Amino acid sequence: MAHLHPTGWQEMSATGAAAREIETLAYLNTTLAEAPYHIYHGVHWTNVEKGFSAFDQVDFVIVAPNGRLLLIEQIAGFLNETPDGLVKQYAGKPRKVAQHIMRAISVLTERFGGALSIDYLLYCPDYIVRDPHLAGLDPRHIVDANNKTQLARMVRDILPVTDARPDAQFDKVTRFLGNMLSLRPDPSAMIGNAARMVARLSGGLATWAHRLEFAPFRLRVAGTAGSGKTQLALAEYTAAIDAGLCPLYVCYNRPLADHIESLVPPGGRVTSFHSLSDAFARQRGQIPNYAAPDVWSDIEAQMASSELPPDWRYDVLIVDEGQDFSAAWRDIVLRMLKPDGRAIWLEDPNQNLYGKDSVDLPGWVKLHSDTNYRSPRQIVDLLASIGATQTPVEAGSPFKGADIEELVYPHGDTEAMLVQTRKAISSCLSAGFARHDIAIASFRGREKSVILHLDQLSEVHTLKSFTGEYDLFGNPQYRDGGLLAESVYRFKGQSAPAIIFTEIDFEQMDQLVLRKLFVGMTRARLKLVLVLSDRAEQQLLDRL
Repeated sequence: MAHLHPTGWQEMSATGAAAREIETLAYLNTTLAEAPYHIYHGVHWTNVEKGFSAFDQVDFVIVAPNGRLLLIEQIAGFLNETPDGLVKQYAGKPRKVAQHIMRAISVLTERFGGALSIDYLLYCPDYIVRDPHLAGLDPRHIVDANNKTQLARMVRDILPVTDARPDAQFDKVTRFLGNMLSLRPDPSAMIGNAARMVARLSGGLATWAHRLEFAPFRLRVAGTAGSGKTQLALAEYTAAIDAGLCPLYVCYNRPLADHIESLVPPGGRVTSFHSLSDAFARQRGQIPNYAAPDVWSDIEAQMASSELPPDWRYDVLIVDEGQDFSAAWRDIVLRMLKPDGRAIWLEDPNQNLYGKDSVDLPGWVKLHSDTNYRSPRQIVDLLASIGATQTPVEAGSPFKGADIEELVYPHGDTEAMLVQTRKAISSCLSAGFARHDIAIASFRGREKSVILHLDQLSEVHTLKSFTGEYDLFGNPQYRDGGLLAESVYRFKGQSAPAIIFTEIDFEQMDQLVLRKLFVGMTRARLKLVLVLSDRAEQQLLDRL
């Protein structure tokens, strides 16, 4: 049967010419399914010529069991037929098709460094070549809109299979393509589609919650990471605004509150519990003295007993990160809800990083959501294998595999840890992730972290991290860097396409360690790099 390299192409989202190449890949995958070919797509290489680096590419390379190659150059859209042959306009510049194909053959042969049997096809599914004899190519090697359904047959004719058993040349060719060329899907094509697919799948939780009817509406959702709790919160908040109601969204982490506030329409209030407490005190004319040891208990006592102004009563209450709330916090936010209001409590016991007891919510309807739609299945399976989930978690992501990488440093060697973290950044960048797609999550809290107190990891790797200070308006102050860096505590509730989970070190794998591993690893949507000490790695291996 045919083998496609790389895998994961079914999940890629693309537009324009790239989308047409995905269509062709699907066609080849179907029509050559029973043939023993290896099909490489999106093959790239770099050739240094005349003092500068010239980038070139070919769309498909098909390898037969005897090691013969067929290059397929696909050109979508319109072509120009000129006295010099077929010409395609790229970025406003003409490119001679025949010259490009011949150069591709020359570069591959040169890089291989030995005898290489290569043939070619020009595939232009949108254009009919009027005069094939003037195209600059052998007419027998042109597949245009008139005969595009014959592409698979022509592949078989050019690469006839007389013996399906691979020979020594086949092994050399496939090893060459696998080792020397970039053969991984472009993350930029997958990232947007991953977010849309996860939102669409996990949006089911918001759909089902909205269909429930009971009075008073008190819904407690115990949902694992990536189950759609954020989609539910956004749907409830937006529905309240659309209905002319005033919603209150309150969570534990300030970064999560800031993130949610950027996603919802104006109106209502989005806040962390501590910011809510600060605002309540200041509205009463009291400026909290955060140096005092009992400042928070004093504020909580006032919020629990003081009369609430009318603008502190809400039609809809959404509590996120409920596993981090105490019973006192529960009572405070619930008294802000109007008697006929609607309340939703969102929590995940697996993300209880502060060791708080689960609060009682007597009389509330409870909904369980144990499917993680965000994290690739490989991450979910790994967490289950080390016992990092209190309750079973089902993998629901459309992505089976994750690009998981481990970089180990000697326990106690801070410089080695920083070196490996820099290496992790390079790994993500070389895999095609942009800087805004990468987030660094530290296993340590901000006070004990080394990385979170740095302005930069190198001259080119500057960090955007919380300084621990706030401006006069209570807004957190961040370092001005290119890579987001947060503690696992502050990054809880958020995610990124590529996560570098660093400063992972522990003497004993207890429940807190397992929960931190769960939170940090489930932040990744596509790629995860674990930067961990040798003693932490050994304990993980012992659990597998």
